[in-house]
Amino acid sequence: MSALFEFCLRMGDNTLVLGHRVSEWCGHAPVLEEDIALANTALDLIGQTQMWLGLAADVEGQGRSADDLAFLRDAWDFRNLLLVEQPNGDFGVTMMRQFLFDAWHLGQLETLIDSADDRVSAIAQKAIKEVTYHFDRSSGLVIGLGDGSDESHARMQTALDLLWPFAGEGFEADATDLELAGAGIAPNPAGLRAAFDARVEQVLQRATLSLPESRFAHRGGRTGARHSEHLGHMLATMQVLQRSYPGATW
Repeated sequence: MSALFEFCLRMGDNTLVLGHRVSEWCGHAPVLEEDIALANTALDLIGQTQMWLGLAADVEGQGRSADDLAFLRDAWDFRNLLLVEQPNGDFGVTMMRQFLFDAWHLGQLETLIDSADDRVSAIAQKAIKEVTYHFDRSSGLVIGLGDGSDESHARMQTALDLLWPFAGEGFEADATDLELAGAGIAPNPAGLRAAFDARVEQVLQRATLSLPESRFAHRGGRTGARHSEHLGHMLATMQVLQRSYPGATW
């Protein structure tokens, strides 16, 4: 398995899993404006998935498509961060998860724009426009809810405490990362941590939220070594049509 194929899976699986998670709010968000905004965010993420998994399929050269990679792999073949597969919880948990991912995602794409691989650079240039908006929106909601009522502040602090242990996985480098960094295709994730911390801390200060002191990070998702039980349940829902009617098309 090539390093570039693995990297494209990681990027595409992140946006696929989070896109599906966010889409679960459609028709259930607290207000109509948020219902529409969350649906649009999900669509952006799924669009990015099409690009990353499409490139992964091309790199693999085994005749698989982006759809095949999305709907015909089992949980242990997915390479997404554990953060994005966590359940939606309440609206505060959903927005805190989105904010932490957006802060990581934005830093990643800022570096990928200068990738030595033109295909990776092109995807990053398109995706960063959407992700910049995602980060601005999730930051604004974290600030508004964190510095809002006693109830909203407490919920956002609880959400941060719950999700922070998943935030560090995106900065752990392995052999795949080091190979791509050496080729100038993708960054060494460890080098993105300082900018992420600064971006997150700036928002959390305005939100009057306290960053947990622990740097413990759950890991295993981006290598496929370990996923939570939540991913399997999500994939059962997401893949049921293709699994029930193999090869079905509209």
